[in-house]
Amino acid sequence: MRLTSSAQSPESIGFLLLPRFAMVAFFSAIEPLRIANRISGRPLFHWEVVSRDGRPVTASNGMSLDADHSLEDAPLTPSLAVCSSFAPDDAIDDTLIAWLRERATQGCVLGGMDTGCVVLAAAGLLDDQTVTLHWESLPEFRARFPRVDAVESLYEVTPEGFSCAGGSSAIDMSLDLIRRRHGDDLAERVCDQLLHDQGRRPASRQRDPVWRDPLMPEDPLLTRAIALMEANLDTPLGIAELAAELGLSWRRLERLFVRQLGTSPQRIYMTRRLDHAHRLLRETRHSVMEIALACGFGSASSFTRAFRRHHGLTPSALRGRPSGASSNSPFSNHEPSNHELSNRA
Repeated sequence: MRLTSSAQSPESIGFLLLPRFAMVAFFSAIEPLRIANRISGRPLFHWEVVSRDGRPVTASNGMSLDADHSLEDAPLTPSLAVCSSFAPDDAIDDTLIAWLRERATQGCVLGGMDTGCVVLAAAGLLDDQTVTLHWESLPEFRARFPRVDAVESLYEVTPEGFSCAGGSSAIDMSLDLIRRRHGDDLAERVCDQLLHDQGRRPASRQRDPVWRDPLMPEDPLLTRAIALMEANLDTPLGIAELAAELGLSWRRLERLFVRQLGTSPQRIYMTRRLDHAHRLLRETRHSVMEIALACGFGSASSFTRAFRRHHGLTPSALRGRPSGASSNSPFSNHEPSNHELSNRA
């Protein structure tokens, strides 16, 4: 999972399974690599499964999985993912911390899956790094490890390490590895085999938010409409498409927004996308282009123009300002066209 190639063929990846690890995340990381090997007709990736004592490990679903190695005899792999889920602290002790620190000094790039970053942070291996983990664990993690930049994204891959939020986000992280090593064509063919959405980006949200705003009218259709917008920030729906999802005509949806909010659904949708971009620029280290894609823009230039109209400054300028000095107007002075909202801007 490391950012740069290890020059080892096939590329070897270690997976340290801790008790009650998330089996869905582990298999989600492995399966894209297995499929890539099959499609290419040669071994591109190889994985080693490690447990504390080399014995089978019981996952959070109660099933056990065999390990290839114990900590003592595990080979040094170019990268190693720490796989955990519930109660990661139960696995932390001096022996494990010393082993992880030794791996790091030997050049192994370490990463965490689901709550694996809790273990790495407890070992002091994540200071000043950007990581992600499952959204349920983020608030406690941020309070406990303030020196780690923890963000709510699907996955993070940096020169220092890698992490993913668990669940199906491990598929996205493995697809990113396949794409970086062996190109878009192979990654897309693996996507097709997995029946997986190819549009998810590292900065995409882990979950679809439940939209509630106490200042907004309590209209079920309006609430559903904005929830659909929030769930499709990276691949925006056209307004006609949005109306169809709600069982409404385009004109009725327009009237609903104007009557209840005094503005159009296009403007609200653009506002939601640009406010999400504002948060990503402040809270993550993703590039402007990555954030543009995560918010439904097809180019950095179109994103910058829209962002400046809405927030009064460019994305780069926002990042250069102190955290308390940001501009965030409630509505844009620009009303986007239906065409803008029906495609990536």
